[in-house]
Formats: sequence, structure tokens, C-alpha cells
Amino acid sequence: MRKEARKAQKKILRKKIAKVIGILLLLVVCTIGILKLIDKSKDEKAISLVINNNNVTTRLKNDLWINEQGVLYMSKSDIQNFLDNYIYLDEQNNQIITTYGEKMAVLPLNQNKITINGTTLDLLSGVVNKEQEYYLPISQMKTVYNMEYTYQKEEKIFMMDSLDKALVKADITKKARVKSKTGIISKKVDTVQKGEKVVVIKEENKWTKVRTERGKLGYVPSSIIQNKITVRKDLNAEISSAKINMVWDYYSEYGKAPNRAGTSIEGINVVSPSFFSLVKKGKGAIYDNVGENGLKYIQWAKQNNYKVWAIVSNNSYKETTSAALNSYQLRQNLINQIVTLANKYELDGINIDFENMNKTDKTMFSRFIIELKPYLKEAGVTLSVDVTPVDGGDDWSECYDRNVIGNVADYTVIMAYDQYTSGSKQAGTTAGYNWVEKNLKKYIDREEVPAEKIILGVPLYTRLWAEKKGAITSKTVAMKEIGNTIPNNVSKTWNEELKQYYVQYEKDGVTYKMWIEDATSLKEKVGLVKKYNLAGVAAWEKDRESDDIWGVIYQTLKDAS
Repeated sequence: MRKEARKAQKKILRKKIAKVIGILLLLVVCTIGILKLIDKSKDEKAISLVINNNNVTTRLKNDLWINEQGVLYMSKSDIQNFLDNYIYLDEQNNQIITTYGEKMAVLPLNQNKITINGTTLDLLSGVVNKEQEYYLPISQMKTVYNMEYTYQKEEKIFMMDSLDKALVKADITKKARVKSKTGIISKKVDTVQKGEKVVVIKEENKWTKVRTERGKLGYVPSSIIQNKITVRKDLNAEISSAKINMVWDYYSEYGKAPNRAGTSIEGINVVSPSFFSLVKKGKGAIYDNVGENGLKYIQWAKQNNYKVWAIVSNNSYKETTSAALNSYQLRQNLINQIVTLANKYELDGINIDFENMNKTDKTMFSRFIIELKPYLKEAGVTLSVDVTPVDGGDDWSECYDRNVIGNVADYTVIMAYDQYTSGSKQAGTTAGYNWVEKNLKKYIDREEVPAEKIILGVPLYTRLWAEKKGAITSKTVAMKEIGNTIPNNVSKTWNEELKQYYVQYEKDGVTYKMWIEDATSLKEKVGLVKKYNLAGVAAWEKDRESDDIWGVIYQTLKDAS
């Protein structure tokens, strides 16, 4: 019995061993198959993308690919995600428009061409429509995006480095593994050899993050890094801490620039004269009202070290504006005129003041600003755009995409007035502190406009309201005329919420009301610059002020710097 039991046990053991061997053989076969698949996938893997030493491959919406001519393509969706938020398919003209820094590029959908800032060049291959997505020949667009491109063919890694960002390289002193994280216990991503050049990204304790010659990103011990060389410095200009103190100097197209020779304005560093305006029904034509007086004005400004940001107004010509904005050709004509005038008169900036526009033209006004910016940047000219408070009427408030304008333009100027307009059915302040701050917060929080790019517009005037038998009328009163307008025996009452004085009095059966704008109220509003770290203030308009306000604005801004 024992002998038979032992035989049975041996038989069972042999079966188990055979089963294990079978499983092991199966695992070996599977492993070989998987390795073959891995090798195959390595050959067929998608191209990786590294932008400014950040591997963004997992964020790509579409694969990069290379055509027969060796041109590397990126989808319009990915360009929008990584390079140009405002890339635009102009279906009316069958073209794609992309802007970046100082460049605006136009690529027709059916030609191997590209037009960069007005100059047309031939391409090896143009835009491709593939599976309902447009792809752009990104490897032929170095100039547009101001980048240096490197393609690591063996690893299938496409590297893009901005030419305005710092680039530091160094030598490797000995062979080492490149780790995915700091520390010895982490995955190896590459190996560097003695004498190899690497791009230095950043240092973390005793480790240095690098990019290898093969495009791999990882960490090596800092001890094996030597001979650091700054190949390129960061060319992004730092924003000056000095606050902008601007005044609009308005005169109509029927007037001439004021003669300010021999005068100065305390604390002002920017003047904005109304030099240019759209011609009514002129299809985007600009009326140049500089003339001899304007040339003398520019000379006066330069002598006082004031920057000149000339106004380009649409004169509230709604239909004229609409026609110019909705045509690519007319927009380009308008832009070309602005750039030509800026260069002709050696202007420091352009202040776009387009008001009373169709709500339906909101997108195309943004397109105008997007397409204008690269040309002005290339010319070294500052772009500021005047925008009304949030949540107003369609033609005066809802016609602006504040987020786009605020992020594209160098500065957005909030015209924080009139809280109560001349047509209001109720008497009220021109710009109460609480209302101004509320609108400012909407710009920053809701519209996501960077605070450091916001210039707060403040009024140098108020309104005198007259009420009689239920009827309300008002007239504009310049700040300097308030003292002559209010009777001497009228007492002022401070309103802490509005942060301004209020007066009310009777005369000849009429009740008069005024919310006073003076040095005290302006100091409070200008104080918002420091509270929210704004770029500065702009006052509307020169020659309405009282003598004491410039010193107050200057000192308040100085305290905010």
C-alpha cells in the first residue's frame, strides 16, 4: 500500500512540475511577443513634444506628424493650446491667421505660402486638412513663433525653445544615469556620457534638472555639472515699477492740438492727444489731425519726458466701425495706417478709443486688437485700449471682450465713469468709489484681466443735477468750475461709501444736487492702484482739472510704486 501511495504522489508531483514548466514556457513566449510589440511600438511611437524644457506630449490633442517633404505638422488645436490662444480660421478669405509676439502670419488653405507681417514667402508644403482638423507646417514657422527647433529623429522628440527665454548649457564630467526624479531610487530615463553637453533647467538641492542631447528630461547629480555657459539671456522686459500717470488731451477733428509750450504737468509721464480718428463711411480710412500744432505738441511732450500715446478714435461711428472690423482687408488697411502714422510721428504708444459699437462686432473688435498688437510691438509702440465698465448696455459695454483685450493689449484703460450719465432718470454721482471698485474687481476676478495691465480712468468733472416737478436735467461741470457753480453758503456732506462730498440746495424753485469730484475724491480712487497693484491712472480730460489735483495724484501713485 505504501509503495502504491508513493507512486501516486510521484505521479501527481510530475504533473504539477509539467504544469509549472508549461506555464513558464507560455510566459516566455508571451514575453518575447510583448518585447517584439514594444520594439515595434518604439519604431511607430508618436512624436513627443518638448516646449521650453517642458514635456507636453500627454497634453497634445492630436499627434504630430511628418510628411514626405520632411515637414513636421502640428494641429491648429494644439497651436491654440500651446502657442497662440487666438489663432483664427478666416473662412471668408479661406485662410488661417496666427499671431505671436511681433509677428502676424497668414496661411492660405490652398497654397504653399505664408505671409508674415505683410511679406509673402513660399513653403515646401502648406496647411493640411486631415480628419476634420487643420494642421500647420510648424517646422517652417520658426520666425513666426520666434523659436529654435530641434528634432531628435532617433527618439522622435521635437524640441521648441523660445529665443526670448534664457538658455544655459553645461558639460558632463563623467558618465551617469539621468533620473526621472531627484534621488538615487528613481527610474532611469537616459544616460549621459563624459563630455556631453546638456541644457541646464534648474537646481534642486544636490541635483540638477537637465535636458540631454537626445531630448530627455531628468536629474543628474550637481557634482557632475561644470562649465555652465549662458547661451541666451532672458529677453522678456521686466515691467517697470513706476506707475503710469496719463492724461487724455482731447480736441475734436475740427480743432487743433493745444499750445502747451512753456508749461508742464506735475507727475504726468504719458499724454494722450486726440490725433487720429476714423473717417465717416471711409472704410477704415484714418483722418490725421496732427498738423503743425501737433508736431509742436509732440516736441513739447518730448522736452518734458512725457510719452505720447496718440488716440485713435472711431468717433462713435457705429456703422463705419462695423464695416472696417468685419473685413480682413479693411482691418489690415486700418492697421497699416496706424503703424505708418506711429512711425511717421515717432509716437511712443497708440490709445485705441472705439466706443458705441455693435454687440455683434465684439469678436471682430478683438480680432482687430489681436492683429494690431504684433505690428506695434515690432515697431516698439505701446498699445492701450479704452474699455467701458462691465454690465452696461449692448453698444457701450457688451461690445467688448475684456478678457481678450486685457490679455492681448499692453494696457486696458477702464473708463470708470459715468456711473450716472446725462440721460439718467435719477440724479447720482459720476464715479462713486464703491462703484469704481466693484467694476475694477469684475475686471480682475470675472474677466480675468491681469491687474498689472489695468490703467484706471478717473474723471476731472462732475454733474450738476436740477430737479423740478419730477423732471431731472443735468449739465457737466469741470472740476475747476465747481467752486464757481456752488453757492458760497452751501454746506458739504461727506459720503463715506462714495468717498466724496455731496451738496444739495434750493434756488428759484429748483433742487440742485452735486456729487463733487475734487482732490479728496480722486486721492481715494487713485488709492485703488496700490490696493490692487494696477498699472496706473488716466485722467479725462486735460484743462478740466483744478490746480491742486496733479500733486495729489502724483504723490498717491508714488506711494503705490
